[in-house]
Amino acid sequence: MTELPAIATLLPHDNPMILVDRALSIGEKSIHSQVDIDKHLMFFNAETNTVPAYVGIEFMAQSIAAWSGYQALQKGQQPPIGFLLGSRRYTTECDQFTQGQTLDIFAEQVMEDNGMAVFSGRIEYQGNTIAQCQLNVYVPSQEKLQEMKIRSHV
Repeated sequence: MTELPAIATLLPHDNPMILVDRALSIGEKSIHSQVDIDKHLMFFNAETNTVPAYVGIEFMAQSIAAWSGYQALQKGQQPPIGFLLGSRRYTTECDQFTQGQTLDIFAEQVMEDNGMAVFSGRIEYQGNTIAQCQLNVYVPSQEKLQEMKIRSHV
């Protein structure tokens, strides 16, 4: 099995916004990553020793970004900038994730068309699904990204 690059290599983020700790496996259309719930996470509440469960959407989004970054690196390109357009039907079995938990994050591409994609995502703890949703993402071409930058300065 090929060793995967460090998560920071796969994401177009810098600390402290890197929330996913590692990628365990990356397939043609899927990723399995992990997050350790601990004080290194910027959303960690030191009073309750928890991270709010709604941050799970970002865990899944960053896992998708890591998948995209890996696909780009395989082609000799840099990890692209992408956008989370939205999530649908985010459900959780808990209100927060607790310090000491290691969460398994799974995402699988359901469809892709011209940079727009839909992923099915879920978070598991000890083999049980504790959160899930569908995520809509967009990875613009370099030309489109440049056009977006120019428009934002007008």
